Order: sequence, then structure tokens, then C-alpha cells
Amino acid sequence: MSDTQKEYIKFFEAMPVPRFVVKQSGKAGYSIEAANDLALKYFNLSKDQIIGKRIQDFMDQENALHFQQSFEVCTSKNRSVTIQALPGVPGSVRVYGFYISPILDEGENLLYLDVIGQLDVADQSIVQRERDDAISLLTSIFEVSEVGIAVTDFNGRIVRVNDSFIRTYGWSRDELINADITGLVTPDEREQAKRNHEEYIRSGIRSSGEMKIIRKDGSIANSLFTTATLELSQKRRFQVTTVMDITLRKQMEQSLRMAKDQADTANRAKSVFLANMSHELRTPMNAIIGFSEMMMKETFGELGHEKYKEYIVDVHSSAKHLLEIINEVLDMSKIEAGRIEIDEGEMDLKGLIESVVRMMDSRAFGSDVKLVTDITENLPNLQGDQRLIRQVLINLVTNAVKFSKSGGTVNIMSYMLDDGRLQIKITDEGVGIPKDKINQAMEPFGQVSDGAENSMYQGTGLGLPLAKAMVDLHDGELSLESELEQGTTVFVNFPAYRIIPRKTKAKV
Repeated sequence: MSDTQKEYIKFFEAMPVPRFVVKQSGKAGYSIEAANDLALKYFNLSKDQIIGKRIQDFMDQENALHFQQSFEVCTSKNRSVTIQALPGVPGSVRVYGFYISPILDEGENLLYLDVIGQLDVADQSIVQRERDDAISLLTSIFEVSEVGIAVTDFNGRIVRVNDSFIRTYGWSRDELINADITGLVTPDEREQAKRNHEEYIRSGIRSSGEMKIIRKDGSIANSLFTTATLELSQKRRFQVTTVMDITLRKQMEQSLRMAKDQADTANRAKSVFLANMSHELRTPMNAIIGFSEMMMKETFGELGHEKYKEYIVDVHSSAKHLLEIINEVLDMSKIEAGRIEIDEGEMDLKGLIESVVRMMDSRAFGSDVKLVTDITENLPNLQGDQRLIRQVLINLVTNAVKFSKSGGTVNIMSYMLDDGRLQIKITDEGVGIPKDKINQAMEPFGQVSDGAENSMYQGTGLGLPLAKAMVDLHDGELSLESELEQGTTVFVNFPAYRIIPRKTKAKV
């Protein structure tokens, strides 16, 4: 090989554009005879994969057809042609198109096709303009952002800071530039901040958290920060830290936390106090009721004047009503204080419902309300606290009777649901509850009826909440459906694991 040939090959390989030589093989085939380094990068192939191969062997069908048609035009006319590069070539080099020139012998016969790539100068200028626009946009965002931003170098020195950071913390730009950013952190957090900066900028990981920053006036600001690492030319690394002052938010959180703690403490004290007052409140009331009953029955002789008898009846009635209120308040307080435990046992739920209905029948009769039961014949037994379930039924039936209109009907039903749960359903035809006040009715002391005209319905507002709390203790659910003047339906559902099938009696 001559020196000239060597120089030409060296020039061919070093060209700053993709270049390869193609030879016609047969009437419909073109193979690669030589390719420089940029051509190999363009196709993302090695020399072994391309040299001596037909273009169909290493190009996708669309690109191969595009090149072959161009080669055929160049071959048939024996003159140079220009083609545009198609997208989708896997290599890292991007070109706008190719010059294809025929190489002829002395007799004007085709020897080779010389293919030279055209660098995409237009695209490069677009990229440059987009890069400049992006830098301008980022600079504007940096300056106008309401979030404080500080840029630090590898050693933690501040190299740039925006106006928001200066406004928030009071330091001037001259005082901040070239200062150690950890010097702005309170002494108790300074060492940790220094270690964090070294780790973040070394590893490039993103982070966020809270830190305390010293203002120019000496006050301390609670701040929320986020960090990101940027690597520029020559592997220079910088850390961008955004900082937001959350001092007011932290003060509000602390105030709310203190207020909640005080409210919780007061509520617990109230619940514990009422629970502990159970004996002290009930004992005198039981004495009043007991003595008034003895006087009503004239156990130790006649009272004398008829008015005394009327007064004693009023005292007895008022004392019983007051005892009911006290019992409800104390029961709710015990539940809130966590002082009620379930006395588990198996109960005949069907018999329990029927006994409560019999007990409430006289009250319903006095209010001209009819009680109707519809209970599945083979209703299973229930595992739970019979005293609490009895109280639930009494409360719900009492409410249904109290809020029913004269001549109305209260239906008490119980049956199994398809999902294995047991449901008790109590429906009345009474005054109902506005839909927007149903949640209020379920809250302790949440009376829905207001005003003197509704005084006949007044009470503690604990009947439903107590029933719901007692059902919750059994992992059950109590819900309400109601419309004003259309009546109310209460649903009580008990979970499947509390259902105990009745034992069938063997036939003789």
C-alpha cells in the first residue's frame, strides 16, 4: 500500500461526517465496501456487522428501500443525488441527509458510490436557541420565585441566592455570597447540616426536610427545604436548595396541638368524674324514689290531705325521670372513659326482643301507638352482652314510641341478611328527622327538636348515641334513614361471627 493510499485511508477515517462506500452487487443489490467511524456510529454497528453486507442485511426495511432507490437513481444517471435521512436510525450521530456521488472508471463505468452525510446544522442552531431560551427562563424563575433559593458549591459556599431568600431572612446579598450555608443554621443543627450537604452533593441524591435558620435580626425561622444536585462542565457540582419559611405554620400547629391536648384532658376528666360519680348520684335518687313509693302506698298510715298524694306522685315521677337521665349520662361517660366491658354470653335474641316489646307495650298504649313484631321464626341466638343489647332495644323502641304520632304503628323486625349478618329493623311513622340533621342526632346530646313547641320530645339526646356506642362495642353497625314527617327507620346489624345457630330439637 502506497503512502498516498495510507494518507487517503487516514483522511477517510478522520472525516467529521459519516462516510461510506457502496458497491453494486448484481442488478438489485448494494453492499458496503468501506465505512468510517462516524458511519459506524450512525448505524450503531461494528465493521464486522456492516462491511461486505448488503444494506438489506443491517437496515430496517424502510431505510433500506429509501437508500436503494436513491442508489438506483444515481447509478442510472451517473450523477450525484441528495437524499434526506429518515428518522429511526439507532445510532447516536444525527444527520440531515446524504450526498451520493458515483465513482467512475476511465470508460465512464460505475465502480462505487461515495455516500457522505450532511450534519444537521439547522437542528444544531435550534437546539442552541432552545438552550438559550431555557437558561433565560430558568434565570427568570430563579429571580422572581417567592420561594427562597440558594446555590452552593462543593464546599458548601453560597455562590448565588435569589431575592426571596434575602427578603425572608434579612441578610444582604454581599453577606451571603461566599458564606458557608451551614453558618445560617442554628448551632444545634449545624454539624448535621454540614454532613448532609457533603453527602447530598457527593452522591447527588435529592432530599427534603425541616431546619432552623437564623435571621439577620437574630430570630429563628422554622424552614422547609428541598435539595437537588447539578453537575456542570468539568464535573463541577452545585447544590440547589429551596427554602420555605413555615414559622407561622409551626406556631399554629403547636397552638392547635396544645388546644387539642387541653380539650382531650378536660374531656377525659369529665368522663372519669361522671363515671366516678355513679354511686353518689344514683344513691340519693334511689332513696327519693323508694321513700316516695312508701308514701304513695301509705305503708305507715294515711297521709291525710289529698294534695300531698298528688305531690308525692309528682315527686316519684320526676325522680324516676331524673334517674333515667342520670343513668344515660353515666353510661355514655363510662363508654367514653373506656370503663364498660362486654359480659359475653349467648342470648335468645328473639325472646329478648319479645320481652322488651312486652315491657314497652304499656307506654305505647298510653301514647296510642301500636307495637308490631315480625321476627324470623328460626332467628339464631346472639353472642354478646345481654344487658347492653336489652338497653339498645329499649332506647330504640322508646324513641320510636316517643316520636310517633297518635294512632301510629312501630314495627320491630329481625332477620338474617344474605351476607351472614343479623339485622334488627325498627320503623316508626312519626315526626321524622330532616336529612341534614341525621348526623347531629347520632352525636351525644345532639337533640334535633328545638323550641317550646317541641318540648314534648325533649330529653338528654343520648338515646341514639348510647345505642350506637353499645352496638359498636359488639363490632356492629347502627344507621338511620329518615325524612321529616315521614317517620324513621333504624337498622342494627351484628357481624356474622356473633351469630349462633339455634339447636334443633330431635324428633321423637
